Amino acid sequence: MNTQQTFDAGRSFDAAQYQQNASFVPALGDVILGWLAPQPGEHILDLGAGDGVLTEKLVAAGARVVAGDASPSMVTAAKARGLDARLIDGEALDFDEAFDAVFSSAALHWMPDAARVSAGVFRALRPGGRFVAEAGGFGCVAAVRVALADAMERAGVDANGAHPWYFPTAEHHRSVLERAGFVVDEIVVVARPTVVPAGFGAWLETFGKAQLARVPAEQRAQVLQWATARLEATLRDEQGRDVADYTRLRFRARRPALA
Repeated sequence: MNTQQTFDAGRSFDAAQYQQNASFVPALGDVILGWLAPQPGEHILDLGAGDGVLTEKLVAAGARVVAGDASPSMVTAAKARGLDARLIDGEALDFDEAFDAVFSSAALHWMPDAARVSAGVFRALRPGGRFVAEAGGFGCVAAVRVALADAMERAGVDANGAHPWYFPTAEHHRSVLERAGFVVDEIVVVARPTVVPAGFGAWLETFGKAQLARVPAEQRAQVLQWATARLEATLRDEQGRDVADYTRLRFRARRPALA
């Protein structure tokens, strides 16, 4: 399996597994929803909408929303909620001045070609439209990545370049947005330690697919065991909770209005 295939495997989620192991992700989306402040009648693209949990909140605010995701299972789950859900590749958007806003929560870090994403979002927005998003930022899950890479190397598997994520600094991503034509109103990276209710093993099985795809099938259980044990020893708090070392990139940007 080549690098692109492993990355694609890591970005294709099973909706049922995601709901079981990662329901905390959309549950923590209220901060960036507040930054968006959706208005009744607005046409919004929810980019990387997943199973549509946050999309429903946009609809409840009175917006007309397209829920786009690259995972067929997630699109099916979002459609089951009655949403306008579509299979959409965020690195190949083909909309032209169609939306008042593009919103994204916990998805942009799965789209490593940030320049193509930003350019596509810029084209998709009407003049004056806004791009509001939260994703993983610089240093996100650093300890988790080290633990998994170490377990892979211990099993004799090259972990170099294995992780599929884009975790930029605020400064770097500001430059990406500005090169696409955006005016950036606010951009920050903040630490947000995050309790993982299902535990580190479930987290790795859900989000570490690209790395685990490199590991021979007969060794995957051992690699998961080694990585999970290391994380439990370092990131399990005094209450017995597994706490991942998340950081979040948050930004508000806009396509300039016509003069």
